Amino acid sequence: MNVAEVQALAGRIRAQTAKAVVGQNDTIDLMLTALFAGGHVLLEGPPGTAKTFLAQCFAQAVNLAFGRIQFTPDLMPGDILGANLFNFQTSAFTLVKGPIFCELLLADEINRTPPKTQAALLEAMQERNVTLDGERHALSDRFMVVATQNPLEQQGTYPLPEAQLDRFLFKHVLAYPSLAEETAIVASHGGRTGQPSPEAFGVETAGDTATIGEAVAAVASVRLTDDIVRYIVGVVRATRDTGELSGGASPRCAAMLAVAARARAALEGRDYVIPDDVKALALPALRHRVILSPAAEIEGRKVDDVVRGLVDQVEAPR
Repeated sequence: MNVAEVQALAGRIRAQTAKAVVGQNDTIDLMLTALFAGGHVLLEGPPGTAKTFLAQCFAQAVNLAFGRIQFTPDLMPGDILGANLFNFQTSAFTLVKGPIFCELLLADEINRTPPKTQAALLEAMQERNVTLDGERHALSDRFMVVATQNPLEQQGTYPLPEAQLDRFLFKHVLAYPSLAEETAIVASHGGRTGQPSPEAFGVETAGDTATIGEAVAAVASVRLTDDIVRYIVGVVRATRDTGELSGGASPRCAAMLAVAARARAALEGRDYVIPDDVKALALPALRHRVILSPAAEIEGRKVDDVVRGLVDQVEAPR
């Protein structure tokens, strides 16, 4: 598969998802980028903005086995990973796999469970393996986590540890739809009863596992010049050299941003990365990895504004 075919595949996936989800084009593009880059996505937005439904439709369009976990304060790691249970009929332990054994995992309201349970996802997100009673179990090569959190209601929530936030390739902040989009949503969904499903809206598979694998291989062939590498490193290091941030992005972030930039180039039909690819992805790749300094918080500065300013300050290659 070449980059033109990757671009065409992405177009088919967008078209299928758009049958059920109105708008959210930026969100879909980031999810496609994460899929082809082998990354995970954290979605933050108010209730009712189709975060869960979007993940279901996306999984249907890319033909990934879908799993969902509703995170609650009493959720335990075993509820996610599974456990070896003793079978009295066979007098042997039997592995009962948890919902994490899927290809696209929706971690709904991930910040509503304590850090101990949140940490159950770390190995799966980083290594695509799950360890149970000392035995490692492999997950799919396409394993992808789409996590959601609600920014409005903070009572009974637990902030995600920095180590886990760093595992997410992107953090995307969803806004309310425009007037035209909301009107289209009501016209499309308002006449239906019951919980909507991708099948009810005619969302079909746009590619199978082999096709997605070929697209990932095509992304690996996208050229990344030394100038672009230095630019990415410069952007990431800038987050550690400013007084407005008390914590900057990690080297892992720089490496992941480079892979994501190659995926975005392929989605645009190019076999080479340009500075605009890095600029377009810098904010969702950095906003959850940096920490405002106390002085910046007192001044009312926002993380997004600081990151945008840093990206503008770093000179891009010509």
